[in-house]
Amino acid sequence: MTERPAAPGVYRDGWGIPHLWGDTVEELAHLQGRTAATDRAWQIEVERWRSEGRLAEHLGPAELDWDRFARRVRLDDTARRCFERLDPPTRRWVGAYVDGVNEGLAVGAEAAPEFAATGCRPGRWRPWTPLGVFLVQHVLFGTFPNKLWRADVAAALGPAGTVLFGPGHPDDPDGSGGPGDSGGSGGLRYSGGPAELGREGPGGAGSNAWAVPGDPGLGSAPLIAGDPHRLLELPGIYQQVRLACPEFDVVGLAFPGVPGVPHFGHAGAVAWAVTNAMADYQDVYRERLRRVDGRVLVREPDGWAPVPAYWERIEVRGHPAESVEVIETPRGPVVDVDRRTGEAISLRTPSRVEADLGFGALLPLLRAKSAAQVAEALRGWVEPVNSVLVADRAGTVLRLVAGLVPVRDEECRRLPVPGWEPRYRWRPGYAPLPRAEFTTVTVAANDRRPGDVAELGTDFSPPHRARRIAALLADGAAPAAVHVDDRLAAEVLRDLLARLAPGALGPAARALRDRLLAWDGRMAAESTDAGAFAAWRAALARRLAAHPRLRPLRAGSGFDPLFAPWTDAPARIGYALDAVVRGLHRLGGEVEPEAAAALEEVARGEAPGPWGARHRLRPVRLPVDPAIDASVAEVSEEVRLSGDTDCVLATSSLPGVSDACWRGPVARYVWDLGDRSRSRWVVPFGASGHPGDPHFADQLPLWTEGELIPVVTEWGRLTRQPE
Repeated sequence: MTERPAAPGVYRDGWGIPHLWGDTVEELAHLQGRTAATDRAWQIEVERWRSEGRLAEHLGPAELDWDRFARRVRLDDTARRCFERLDPPTRRWVGAYVDGVNEGLAVGAEAAPEFAATGCRPGRWRPWTPLGVFLVQHVLFGTFPNKLWRADVAAALGPAGTVLFGPGHPDDPDGSGGPGDSGGSGGLRYSGGPAELGREGPGGAGSNAWAVPGDPGLGSAPLIAGDPHRLLELPGIYQQVRLACPEFDVVGLAFPGVPGVPHFGHAGAVAWAVTNAMADYQDVYRERLRRVDGRVLVREPDGWAPVPAYWERIEVRGHPAESVEVIETPRGPVVDVDRRTGEAISLRTPSRVEADLGFGALLPLLRAKSAAQVAEALRGWVEPVNSVLVADRAGTVLRLVAGLVPVRDEECRRLPVPGWEPRYRWRPGYAPLPRAEFTTVTVAANDRRPGDVAELGTDFSPPHRARRIAALLADGAAPAAVHVDDRLAAEVLRDLLARLAPGALGPAARALRDRLLAWDGRMAAESTDAGAFAAWRAALARRLAAHPRLRPLRAGSGFDPLFAPWTDAPARIGYALDAVVRGLHRLGGEVEPEAAAALEEVARGEAPGPWGARHRLRPVRLPVDPAIDASVAEVSEEVRLSGDTDCVLATSSLPGVSDACWRGPVARYVWDLGDRSRSRWVVPFGASGHPGDPHFADQLPLWTEGELIPVVTEWGRLTRQPE
C-alpha cells in the first residue's frame, strides 16, 4: 500500500502541479477529471468541440475545414463505439473522469477569459468524450497525410518525383526520405506558426527517449529520460500530474481531457516512456462512387455495392448552417476527394476497424509494478503505434512496440491505392511486434532500427539524433545535457558547400562559404555563424522551391485545404531539404548553381545576426480575442532558442518558410528508478491553462535554459487545495 496524505483531494506543489489522492480508483479518476476542467477548461472544451465537429458552431466559419473532416472521418462515432466495447471497470473509470470534468467545468470557465471573450459557455461531456479527445490528438498523427503528399508529387513530377520525396529514396542511405515523427493532430487554424502550417505539419524530427541500465556493482538503478516533440501549443498538450490511491502512485504526463497517463509515467517500482514508432498503420484508398436512385454505390471487385451515406448539419456561428455528406465504404470513411481524378479518398485505421483505441490498457498500466506488467498492459494498445521504453527497480529494461499494424500490400505504405482491387485488402491479423530486453544503453528517436521498427513503416527520421544521443551517453553526459545538445547534423549541406568552387564566387560569398565550413555546427542561440548558416539554408530552400524542375509542385494540391500543412510544396521542400539536395539530379536539375546564388544573396544582404534572433519561440494557439491573444504572445515574445530540426534539441524550424520555432520538446523528464524523488521534469509553459494565472508559464524560463524541476514525492511538502 502506498504512502498516503491526510485526506483525499487535490494537493499542489510550488509549481501548481496537481497531486491527487483518491480512496478508490473511481474517486481518483473523478479528481483527475475535475482538475483537468478547473485548470484547462477552455483547452479541453475546444478539444471536445473538435471531436464532435462543432468548432464552427462556437468560433465561426474559419473552423469549417476541420468540422467537415471530423464529421466525414466519424470521430465522435468512433469514440462512442470504442467506449461501448470497453470492459466494465474501464467504462466506470472513464465515466468517473467525465463526471469530474462536468463538475469542474463551471469553475474552470470562470477563470478562463476565453469563454467571456467569445460568449461561449461550457457544455456537458458524454461518457465517450475522452476517447474523442484522444482521437483528435492522433487522427492526423500517423502517415496518411504523407500519402496524400506523395500523390500530389506523383501527379506533378511523375515517378522520379515520388522517388525523390518518397520513403527510402536511393540517395538516402538511411531510408528516411525526409521528415518523420508527424506527431500531434489537427489541421486547425492556429496562431503562432506560418499560415501554411495550420496546427500540424508533416513532421520534421523530434521525440527522443533513452534508457540507461543500472549497475548492481555500484548499487545504481535504471534511468529513463527523454523529451517528446510535438507542436508547442499554449496551453501545453501535456499536463504534469500525480495520480495516487491505495492501489498505485504514479507521476506522469497526462493529456488534458483524457484519464490516466498513457505515454510517460513513473510508478515508483517501474517507469515507462514512448516515442512515435513511425509505424504505418493508416491506409488511404481511392474509391469510385456513383449515385443511383438516391443511393450511393461504390466500386467493388465484383461490381457496384451500396454504402451508407447521409448528410449532417454543421451550425456556423454568425453564418448559415452548412451540410456535409458522410459516406463510409467497406474500407473506411470517405474523408476527401482527389480534385484531379474525381475519386473519393477513404481512410482505414485499426481503431475504426476494431472499435478499439486501446483504452483498456490504461488502468492496468497504472497498476503495473514491473516492466513485465507494463508490457502485458500494453498488449491491449491499438493506436497510435508507439515505441516504448520500460525499466523497473529490479533492473529490467525493455524496448517494445505497442499498437496494431495491419498486414497488407507494400504499395499501401506509399500512396492512395484502388479500393476496388483485392490485392490491397488488409490480411487477417496484425503484424507481430518486437520486444527485447537490454543490458546496455538503448535509444529511440523515431529512427529506423533493424530488428525493431524498421519493418513496420517507411517514414522514419534520419538517424542523427539517435546516434548523437548514444555518443553523448557513452561520454558520460547527464540527461539534462543530452536534452539541450544543439549540434546540428548538416553533413549534406556542408558537403554541398565544399563542392562549390571558391573561384566562381564573389569575395563576400567566398568568405561566407569559408566561414560556414569552419563553423562548429552548434545551433546556439547566440551564434552568429549559426544565424548565417540558417540564412543561407533558407535562401537555398526558396530557390529550390522555385526551381524549374520542382515548380510543377506549386500548381497546388488535389486535396482539401485542411491537409495544406502536409501538401504545401515550399514547406515540404524545406523539411526534405537534404533529400532534395541529394536527389534533384534525378529530375535533371543541378543544386550547385542554386547554392552559389544563395551564398551571393546572403553575402550582399544585411548580416543575419545570431541564430536566436531568427529562431524565436512562437507557440501555437487558437486565436480567440485580440486582447487575450496579445497578452499571451507577450509570454514568449523575447524567448530566443538554441537547437533546430536535426539537433537532439529539436526546436524545429522550416527552412525557406520561417526560422521561428512552433514545434519542439513539449516536456522533458528523467525517471530515476532508484529513488523517484531524484526524478526531474519540466514543460514549456506551466500547470495552468488560464492566461494571467501565476502558473500559466512559470516553467518557461527553465525550459528555455534546459533546466528541470524536482518531482515532489512527499505529501507533507504539498498544499491541499480547498474544496
